[in-house]
Amino acid sequence: MSRLICSLPSSPWNSARLALGATVLAALSACNVTPPAPAPVVPPVAAAPAPKAPPPVVTPEAQPALQSQAATPRDYRRDAAGHLYAKNSKRIFTGKMPPLLYAVGVLQVDIDRMGQVTDIRWMRAPSHAPEVMADIERSVRAAAPYPAPVRMGKVTYTDTWLWHKSGRFQLDTLTEGQL
Repeated sequence: MSRLICSLPSSPWNSARLALGATVLAALSACNVTPPAPAPVVPPVAAAPAPKAPPPVVTPEAQPALQSQAATPRDYRRDAAGHLYAKNSKRIFTGKMPPLLYAVGVLQVDIDRMGQVTDIRWMRAPSHAPEVMADIERSVRAAAPYPAPVRMGKVTYTDTWLWHKSGRFQLDTLTEGQL
């Protein structure tokens, strides 16, 4: 059997290398190589409650600009007549009406809680003057919105239209009478 013998030639460099290697090994073995410590476990902080959402914005229902405090349809009729006169001021017959009128009509008008006309019905139509009927209906609808009947919610009122041949009129509720 053959023996392998390794020998390093002795030289100052070999000794220095050997000393250096031993020092490096000693230094490395002195190092404590440990994994980093895990981060400390911090208990979860209770989350602050989410801020409460503001209450929903409730838009109040639009209030009608004109309001009537009338408690009965008869009382409301005066407010409606005044409103129609204001909307038709140039068509109102002033003074006492002559004894013979061109047309007389009795009309029922339904008004909703916002003052809008919902229906019109003739109780006594001036059928000999269809143009007057059409003009009265158009005038009633064009005058909307009427004062809202806030105490009654909705109302059906009746008024009599007194029509002069000139095309001017009075309502029985506000008439100045006849000669």
